[in-house]
Amino acid sequence: MTKTAFYSDEHCFWHVAGIHAEILPVGGWVQPPAGSGNAESPESKRRFKNLVEMSGLMSYLVQSNAAPASREDMLRVHPAHYLDRLKEVSDQGGGEVGEEATFGPGSFEIAAKSAGLVMQAVTDVMQGKVKNAYALSRPPGHHCLPSESMGFCFLANIPIAIEKAKQEFGLKRVAVLDWDVHHGNGTQAVFEARSDVLSISLHQENCFPPGYSGVDDSGVGEGKGFNINVPLVAGSGHEAYLYAMETIVVPALEHYKPELIIVACGFDANGVDPLARMLLHSDSFRAMTTMVKSVAESVCDGRLVLAHEGGYSEAYVPFCGQAVMEALSDVDTDVKDPLLGLIALQQPSQETLAFQKQVIDGVRQRVL
Repeated sequence: MTKTAFYSDEHCFWHVAGIHAEILPVGGWVQPPAGSGNAESPESKRRFKNLVEMSGLMSYLVQSNAAPASREDMLRVHPAHYLDRLKEVSDQGGGEVGEEATFGPGSFEIAAKSAGLVMQAVTDVMQGKVKNAYALSRPPGHHCLPSESMGFCFLANIPIAIEKAKQEFGLKRVAVLDWDVHHGNGTQAVFEARSDVLSISLHQENCFPPGYSGVDDSGVGEGKGFNINVPLVAGSGHEAYLYAMETIVVPALEHYKPELIIVACGFDANGVDPLARMLLHSDSFRAMTTMVKSVAESVCDGRLVLAHEGGYSEAYVPFCGQAVMEALSDVDTDVKDPLLGLIALQQPSQETLAFQKQVIDGVRQRVL
């Protein structure tokens, strides 16, 4: 069996998070420009894919596309009135449909394609066609509420894929680990009253949604205890994240024993991201991928899917993504991260790290 698959679609790079280019309105045959003034540019994702190709790594992967999510697929998570509104605004040329959620013409269909990539990755892993997979999904999904767009997100990509997989494969336990630097509030909202999905979010405290920590939100009703939030203080770096993984995330996953693990893979905790204040580097994402991959091997026969979320440094996201793909596929390349040494030197002092670990220990006592 071929081990690792990579799912992408050129349409996803043509989604625009704003509705105007410098001269021409975006849409039709007018491709969204780089540097269009919106952080959610296609370039960080396109350059990620390009680096995987240029390094030779792509030749070791199964490259695949996917059909868009159908209306039936979307309706398992989103009500009809919400989908109708998104489609209407998209068809009329785009506009603002929620907090930090502006899109251009045709973005409804592109969002459906993005969700479809995640769905296909999950399907192929569950069917044993591949061991693990990465879906380069755009627009992202982890902020999208059932009835509200938010934070660049218009469809809940991962929940849509989970609901489809639960129907097709009868899954009883799925775990979602979200290491995007912003809280996975959309995923939380979909599953917070359920025990069949364990949701874990590692995020910068109070970053986005603004002012939100979430440490006391552990789920409601039947879902109590199956929603875990790990807010980290601004400035947390490599060692703090690995400590949180080792002391909270890994034990929670091992105890829950999911049949499938999905990672909401944002790269915006990197040390040069414009929308956050964390200090991770490519080896941080490599290490976290290795850790969750090891858990997947022990509890669910390696069934692991990573779905792309945030990450807004066009120059640096590709190196973080490359590290993740090398860890997933067990293939090393000649790519050298030009910022690794610099960000490593910028890591918190031992005194600061001790404080960060103390904060994480406090979170662990409350959530586990």
